[in-house]
Amino acid sequence: MAVPGCIYDYPDTCEYSIVVTKPTDGTKGGAPPAPGRVAIPIAFTEEEMAGVRYAADGLVPAVVQDATDGTVLMVGYMNDAALRRTLATGRSWFWSRSRQEYWCKGETSGDRQWVHSVRYDCDGDALLVTVDQDGDGACHTGARSCFYRAFGDDGDAAPPAPR
Repeated sequence: MAVPGCIYDYPDTCEYSIVVTKPTDGTKGGAPPAPGRVAIPIAFTEEEMAGVRYAADGLVPAVVQDATDGTVLMVGYMNDAALRRTLATGRSWFWSRSRQEYWCKGETSGDRQWVHSVRYDCDGDALLVTVDQDGDGACHTGARSCFYRAFGDDGDAAPPAPR
């Protein structure tokens, strides 16, 4: 069933599509998107969707990479609905395993992700999402990447910037 003004045939996708909210908890969620940012849906087929192999819990890991410099920013988990929302809206959607709910990256923090592409690996059991990253970065700690820690002394690890 199509919804007026909806970019795709998933009514629940549209209620979440690029809505800027004004939180009352002091977070940056009300921050507008960076100038020039436009969410662009990604076309897909049901045959392509059938190529994704979800684990027993219905989730597939999604590695998020910066489209500009290739930095791995984070890993999240998507179920079928989150993947479809991501493709339909051009924004990164995940399933929170701890909160048991969908979340659109950056709607609370203002650190939004604008999807360039979504790929699935040869086995279909992992996704690669390339994005433009707004704000401070992808990590909830304030770091640009969630992978700021390293084993041993590799010289690259740096603590996250405070929020």
